[in-house]
Amino acid sequence: MQIRKVSVSLSVSVKMSAIMVNVKFYLDKADKSKKYPIHLVIRQKNVQIKASTGEKILKKDWDNTNQLVKETEYCHKSINKFLNFLKQEVEKHFETTPHSHFTDKKVKDKILSLVYSRKVNTDVNIICEAPAEYETMQKVTFVDLFAGAGGFSEGFLQAEHGNKFYDFRLASDINENCELTHLARYNYQLGLDAAFLKQDITEPDFLDNFLKKLKGKEIDIVCGGPPCQSFSLAGKRKKFDKKDDLFAHYLKVIRQLRPKYFVMENVKGILTKEEGKIKEMILQEIRSIIDLKEFHQLTFFIAQLRKIETEQPFVLDCYNLRLAFEKATDKEYEQLKDSYIQNVENKFRLLTPKIVDYKTSKTDKNISTIRHGFNLLKRSRELAYIRKKVINEKSFSDLDNDFFADDFDNFLTAIEAETIVEKIHNAFNALKPNTTFEKEIKQIISALEIFAYSFDECMNGLNEFVAKAKMEKEFQEILSHIRLYNIEQPFVALASNYGVPQNRERVLFIGCRKDQKLITDVPATVSGKEKVTVFEALYDLDFVGNDDERFDYQKVDLKVKYNGSTEKMLSLLKKRDVAGKPDEKKGLTYAEWSKKGRLNGRFVNAKNPFYVRNFEELENTLTHIVAPLHNHKTSKQNDDVVKRLDVILNAGDYEAAKKELKSIGLDSEKRNYNVLKPESQSSTIMTIADDYIHYSNPRALTVREMARLQSFDDSFVFQGKRSTGGNKRKFEVPQFTLVGNAVPPLMARAVALEILKNIK
Repeated sequence: MQIRKVSVSLSVSVKMSAIMVNVKFYLDKADKSKKYPIHLVIRQKNVQIKASTGEKILKKDWDNTNQLVKETEYCHKSINKFLNFLKQEVEKHFETTPHSHFTDKKVKDKILSLVYSRKVNTDVNIICEAPAEYETMQKVTFVDLFAGAGGFSEGFLQAEHGNKFYDFRLASDINENCELTHLARYNYQLGLDAAFLKQDITEPDFLDNFLKKLKGKEIDIVCGGPPCQSFSLAGKRKKFDKKDDLFAHYLKVIRQLRPKYFVMENVKGILTKEEGKIKEMILQEIRSIIDLKEFHQLTFFIAQLRKIETEQPFVLDCYNLRLAFEKATDKEYEQLKDSYIQNVENKFRLLTPKIVDYKTSKTDKNISTIRHGFNLLKRSRELAYIRKKVINEKSFSDLDNDFFADDFDNFLTAIEAETIVEKIHNAFNALKPNTTFEKEIKQIISALEIFAYSFDECMNGLNEFVAKAKMEKEFQEILSHIRLYNIEQPFVALASNYGVPQNRERVLFIGCRKDQKLITDVPATVSGKEKVTVFEALYDLDFVGNDDERFDYQKVDLKVKYNGSTEKMLSLLKKRDVAGKPDEKKGLTYAEWSKKGRLNGRFVNAKNPFYVRNFEELENTLTHIVAPLHNHKTSKQNDDVVKRLDVILNAGDYEAAKKELKSIGLDSEKRNYNVLKPESQSSTIMTIADDYIHYSNPRALTVREMARLQSFDDSFVFQGKRSTGGNKRKFEVPQFTLVGNAVPPLMARAVALEILKNIK
C-alpha cells in the first residue's frame, strides 16, 4: 500500500492562548509539473503554523480574494469542499479546546490527521486486501434481504470460528439510502464486491434479478428481517398491511437458493398476532419447503394409499393433484390450479340435478353462490393481483382507524380462497339437501379446502388415510426426507444478552436444512450482572452541545463532569472481550471497541470512515468527508424544548414530570420521552431520536449515540439525509431510521457464530 507524503511545517513552537485565530490558504512554490501546492496557514498573534493540504492546482485556477479554487479547475467542487471542511474543523478545534491545551504540536496533529486520512482514502494505489491467511480459510457465503443499514451483514462480517469466516455476496432493500450506505461501507470502505439490489421483493422479476446479481454463486446462509410495523406490540395492529405477506416472498428466495441455514428476524408481537395464527402460518410455510429431489417418494406413497383407500378415493386424488403444485413451474402452476378446480366443479355439476330441480338450479341464490365461487377460485391469479393493488392503495392512502378501512378490509377478506370456500360450504348447508348426498357434498367441500392448503396442512390431512392404512412409520420416514428444512419454534432473543447496551427483544426463526444440525437457540454471551450499560456506551461522546456537530473525539473529563460521583461513574466502566464478556486482562471498554472496530482481521486494510450525501458524491472519492467521527450532530432545540427536557431529566421520568411541566406552561402532546439511565440498558431504540433524553444533558440523542446503543462500530457511517418528517417518512429512510430499524450487529454476530459452529 503506497501513501503519498503529507507535510506540515511549523514556523514557531510556543503555546497558544488567545481566542481569535486567522485561518487562510495560500499557494506555495510550484513543483516540477508547474502545479502549486495549497497550504493552510494559521495566525494567532505572534504564532504561525503552516500545513500542506495535499492539493495542487495551476496558479491561474486560484482565487486568493475569495480563498477558493476557480471553476476552471476540473475538481474545483471537491477541493473547495475539503478546504472549507478543513477550515471549519481547525476553527472549531480552537473554539472548543481549553486554552491550556493549545500547543503547536497538537494543532499540527489535528491538521495532519484530517489531511492524512483523506489522502489514504483517495490514493489510487490503496487496495483493501485481506491478509494472506484468509485465502486458505473456508468461506461461508451469505446474502442479506431487507438489509436496511446492514445490521445482519455487519454482525456476520465480525464473526469467524476455527478456519471459517463469512463471504458477503448480496444485499437487497427497496430504499436508495440503504443502497448508498451499503455501497459506502462494504464496497468503498471495506473493498468487498458484495452487490446490492434495490427492488421491491414483491415485484414479479425480483427473483430473476436477484439470481443475476449472484452470478451462479451458491449461497450457504440467507438472513433478513421483513418489515414488521404491522406486527409490533408498540403500535396499532393493522389488518391487510402490505408488509404482512413479505414473509412469503422471503421464503420464495429460500425455496430457490436452498441455503444450509436461514434466519428471519421480527418483533416479539408476531408471536401473538391473530392469537398465534401468524406464527403457526410461518412455521407451516417453512415446513412446506420441500426437497424436489425426494418428491417422487411421496408420489409413490400416495399411489400405494390409493390402492388401499375405498371410501374417499376422490379426496385422496385431490391431495395428489394439490401436491403436484409443489414441483410445478409458474406456467404449469396456473394450469394445474385450473385443472384442479375444474375437476371439483365437474363433480358438482353431476351432483346438481340430484339435489335440486332444474328451475331451482337456475334461480336459487345458494346454487349461484356455489357456481360463482368456482369461477372466483379459477381466477385466483387475477384476485391475487387485485389484492396486492388494493393493499398498496390502502397503505398509500393511510386507510386505518377511519370509515374506509373496514370496507377495504372486508373486500380483501371476501376475495381470499378460504372465505370463498366458506361461503360455498354455507351455501350447501342452506340448500338442506337429502342426507343421501351428504357424503358427496362433504367430499366437494374437502376438495376445496385442500386447494387452499399449504404443503404442511396437506401432510396433516393425509394422516387420516395413513392411520387407516397403518403406514405411519413409512409416512414419517418419507417426511424426514422430503421436508427440506427443520425448525422447532421461533425464540425470543434479548439484545442485552449479547453485549448490546439495549433491552431490545426480537424473535428469531432459524431454518436448518435437513443435512445440517438443528439450531434451537443462540446462547447469551453475557450474564445478567455483566450486561453493558448506557454509560459505557456513551460517556466518551458526551462533548456536544445544542445544534452542534463534531467530526473528532474530544476527551471527557469525568472528574469535572461528575464532581462528587466520579467514582460511582467510573465503576460502571469495564474491560470486555469483543462480545461483551468482562475481561480485565486483554479486554477493552465498550467505547474503545466502538472506536477500534469489531470486524474480524480480514479488514485490517479498510479505508477510513467517510460521509457522503448522495451517489454522485460517493462516486467521486475526492468529495468524501473523511474524519475519525461521523453522525455526531445534535438537533437545534429552542429554549422551551431545552427547559422541558431539563425538567423531565431531573424528574427522571416523563410521567413524573408532567405535573411540573403543566404548571410552568411547558406541557407537551408528545406521547412519550425515554430518559436514559446510565447504570442500566436503554429501552428499544426506535427511529425518532427525540423520543430519548440523554442521561446527563437535556437533549435528544445523535445518530452516533443511537448507533452505539445498537452496537454499531464508529467506523460504520450512516449516509445521506440525517432525518425527515411528515409524509416523507413513507418513502425516505434517513440516518435515524436506518439505525433505529437495524438488527444490533452484536446480536447478529452471536447468531452468525452459532451457525459457524454447527454448519457442515
